[in-house]
This record gives sequence, C-alpha cells and structure tokens, in this order.
Amino acid sequence: MAGFAILLAFHLLGLWIQKGTSLPLPANVIGLILFTACLFLKIIKLEWVEESAQFLLKHMLLFFLPFVVGTMVYFREIRESWLAIIGGLLLSTLLSLAVTGWLTQWLERRETRHE
Repeated sequence: MAGFAILLAFHLLGLWIQKGTSLPLPANVIGLILFTACLFLKIIKLEWVEESAQFLLKHMLLFFLPFVVGTMVYFREIRESWLAIIGGLLLSTLLSLAVTGWLTQWLERRETRHE
C-alpha cells in the first residue's frame, strides 16, 4: 500500500505543479517525469513501488474502458470518416516504422565507427 501512496503522491505533485505553473504538460506526465528522476537519483527505491506498479500494470485494461466506451459517442463521425482514420493510422504506423529503422541503422553505423 505504501507503493501506491508514493505513486499517487507523485501524481498529486504533478497536479500541483501544473496548476501553479501552467506548464503545457498533463499533470500525470509531470508526475511521471518527477518519479522517474527520483528513481534515477535513488531518492525512491524501486522495491518500494514495484508491487503496486505490477498490480496497476496487470489491470491496465480497466483504465482503457472509459476511453473505449467514450468512443461510442462519436460512432457516427467514425463511420463517416473511417477511410481517413484507417489511412492516417496506416500512414503514421509505416512512417514510424521507417523512421525507427533508419535511426537504428544510423546509430549502429555510428557505434561501429567509434569502436
């Protein structure tokens, strides 16, 4: 339970920082950045939050349920624009794969040159 309290505290800290500074980032992203920094700086030990994090990851599908149900509100718009949606998804996926492959090859060539 202490691990969950730590994770929740970082989320609330992210909310507090977002409200106080009006950063253009969601509060949960701010909290996650702070949490990651604290893990790297050894302020928070992974063992403290590991069990709670594993529980949340195991039940992550439940967090997507409101999003999926909310999508049904826009079913008419999705039906009218399905071709553009599918095209955008395919194009962005292929572009992401191509850029990732190119970047990986470039980094590998750069690594072998420096050895």
